Amino acid sequence: MKLAVFAYSAIGYECLKVLIEANDDIVAVVTHDDDPQEEIWFPSVAELGRAHGLSVYSPDNPNTAAFIGLMRALSPDLIFSFYYRRLLCDDLLAVSRLGGINLHGSLLPRYRGRCPINWVLIHGEAETGVTLHYMVAKADAGDIISQKRVPIDFKDTALTLSGKLTKAGAELLKESYPLIKRGEAQRIPQDASLATRFGGRRPEDGKIDWHNSALSIYNLVRAVTHPYPGAFTFWGEKKLYVWAATPETEGPQTNRTSPGTVQAKDERGVLVATGNGSLRITLAQCLGGGEMAANELLDRYGISIGARFGESRQDLSLQTAEK
Repeated sequence: MKLAVFAYSAIGYECLKVLIEANDDIVAVVTHDDDPQEEIWFPSVAELGRAHGLSVYSPDNPNTAAFIGLMRALSPDLIFSFYYRRLLCDDLLAVSRLGGINLHGSLLPRYRGRCPINWVLIHGEAETGVTLHYMVAKADAGDIISQKRVPIDFKDTALTLSGKLTKAGAELLKESYPLIKRGEAQRIPQDASLATRFGGRRPEDGKIDWHNSALSIYNLVRAVTHPYPGAFTFWGEKKLYVWAATPETEGPQTNRTSPGTVQAKDERGVLVATGNGSLRITLAQCLGGGEMAANELLDRYGISIGARFGESRQDLSLQTAEK
């Protein structure tokens, strides 16, 4: 069987390895050039492909007439997409005899769209998984071939959960590929009424709202900590990143401390009031400085008990002007 593999990131790398080990004819590996503005923490699909003598392509846009023509000339029987970041158009999918199959990092139809790993953590889910499905014009909406469930530990971050999903995705592909080759893979239509969809995330989406609960803020922190841009707040004009934290307590603030107020600090971290409970920050960073234990950061920058995190002074002045 002739395959065209569109792949990126760790899941793309491991799934390409599975197909290489299957010894079928991979006529093209299509990937992305790494973004110099992005922290690249995963192995290179391009390097893996070239190491095995495969033809590797990294078009800015795979949906152009020229690139579709190239794929048509290669005449793949099947297209696979593993965490490739561009939606493939109908004309591109049509060049393959059997269409396209995608691996998505959630239990479809829930969490369609971009960044499912981050979103399931932000929403405090206890379980996620991976789904192999046929590709159609609408993203992540095609018939399901198979799924594998993955439990989410309370201490999981986006990085650790990505590792679990990478392993599960490779296992799922290895189990399902023989059925796909024989034309015996099932097709289970998705129930659109159960679908949820979320978009891409930007670095500015990591801003902490201290009026949220301690648990909600904790979920944000673990969803966007390294290798992602991080959750952040302000103290005056200083931007502070929160790289690790735990929800210390839950329940209403009996002392009516304003959300964002520093309540205590010791060698275990810094306790900050939220809209519901307190958050203990353990690892933090002031923009332009290094990461350090949160209590050391407060000492370094002279942030005292009773100080309040939240909007920057510039943001507050703009809000006052708008009123």
